[in-house]
Amino acid sequence: MVLSKAVHSDDASLHCTFASRYVRAPLSRFTLPVESIPKEAAYQVINDELMLDGNPRLNLASFVTTWMEPECDKLMMSSVNKNYVDMDEYPVTTEFQNRCVNMIAHLFNAPVGADEMAVGVSTVGSSEAIMLAGLAFKRKWQNKRKAEGKPYDKPNIVTGANVQVCWEKFARYFEVELKEVNLKEGYYIMDPEKAVEMVDENTICVAAILGSTLTGEFEDVEKLNELLTQKNKEIGWDVPIHVDAASGGFIAPFLYKDLVWDFRLPLVKSINVSGHKYGLVYPGVGWVVWRSKEDLPDELVFHINYLGTDQPTFTLNFSKGSSQIIAQYYQFIRLGFEGYKDIMENCMGNAKFLREGIEQTGCFNVVSKEVGVPLVAFALKDSTKYTVFSISENLRRFSWIVPAYTMPADAQHIAVLRIVVREDFSRSIAERLLSDIQKVLGELEEQFEHVTKVIATQVDIQTGGAVTHKSEREIKEGMITSWKKVVNRIKSNGVC
Repeated sequence: MVLSKAVHSDDASLHCTFASRYVRAPLSRFTLPVESIPKEAAYQVINDELMLDGNPRLNLASFVTTWMEPECDKLMMSSVNKNYVDMDEYPVTTEFQNRCVNMIAHLFNAPVGADEMAVGVSTVGSSEAIMLAGLAFKRKWQNKRKAEGKPYDKPNIVTGANVQVCWEKFARYFEVELKEVNLKEGYYIMDPEKAVEMVDENTICVAAILGSTLTGEFEDVEKLNELLTQKNKEIGWDVPIHVDAASGGFIAPFLYKDLVWDFRLPLVKSINVSGHKYGLVYPGVGWVVWRSKEDLPDELVFHINYLGTDQPTFTLNFSKGSSQIIAQYYQFIRLGFEGYKDIMENCMGNAKFLREGIEQTGCFNVVSKEVGVPLVAFALKDSTKYTVFSISENLRRFSWIVPAYTMPADAQHIAVLRIVVREDFSRSIAERLLSDIQKVLGELEEQFEHVTKVIATQVDIQTGGAVTHKSEREIKEGMITSWKKVVNRIKSNGVC
């Protein structure tokens, strides 16, 4: 007779997570669990909850890359455990970073010889890149003011009100006044003439945006350089320019060769660009390059040797992953100039198709321009029936994330929707989106008509069918006010 014994162990492999006790036990939210659970169960419960996140490829609010080739995915996973700061341990990764810096510098027409090394660094997105560039400008300005025996405690930066929030962070964190040129209806980028008027002796730089977050437009850096050069000459200043090319830096060189915005302009001393946007790399990697070594003060560069050799470093953080740097180098050598050009042309073609389809609805005014970042920003012609916020909310039922927001000062009364066209946004996806926008518009029209009838009926009941002294216009305005109370939601201008 064979005797057998069943063994029950928490360490035993799970045959089916959904048949275990782990799917009916609540997950710990604020404290570390006392006991361990099997890896299969941990994976399943977390993966299931993540299904409630939105689909990144349908997130049309974001400029950030959401698709890469499988070969690049493999390279990233194989290097995810490398700490980039250990340069002596990972010299090839360090070499890749230096190659990327030089490729970007040459792409932006930096005055660097064929055998010279460009001055730049990889960063955690364009936010860190802007912080580093801003610190370099601030230190150079302070050093000059000290040498002249002048006050150096009130630095400022001049920029447009359309800047991304990272500029506001820099100003607040590093105690620099942000002097913003207000916008106006129909003109949603910085006016270079007004910007130069705001420049004073305490201005450490003027920041221009190549690809506004709000509308994708390129600011006129060439005009800004001309006007600022003239003012510098008249007064004896040397106020420089920084170009925030987070979104447009990997678009303009491939699509607009004749557009002069980069180091070809003498006052442009530094440029930042996001590798994780149209650089076509997963988040988060950014880059900042300087015109020359003289534009980056030596005292901001630290030298460490406790990791093996002398290593110069200029970053806000210390440790960071190597995988995005390696992915950026992959994209550069994989695609080359021709590949990037083809992808950007496809993006612009799909943006144009989308723009035409939105205009054909007859309900919108497109406020973005055809030259710039491939996106479509559009406002309702008539917001008395429903708003862009209600359209945005209803599109979520079809899994689309399309942001609605109001413009900054002095154009706060303008509310728009914005659709960013990325590499993985194909023509068929654009067709589907246009179809769903039409559906939402039709549904909102029906809702408005229904609410209007209900309100009219209530008014008739309240008056007992008697003739009132209200005019037809007053009754209509009352209905619109009631409708707005139904459909309006909390407005937000937080855009990515």
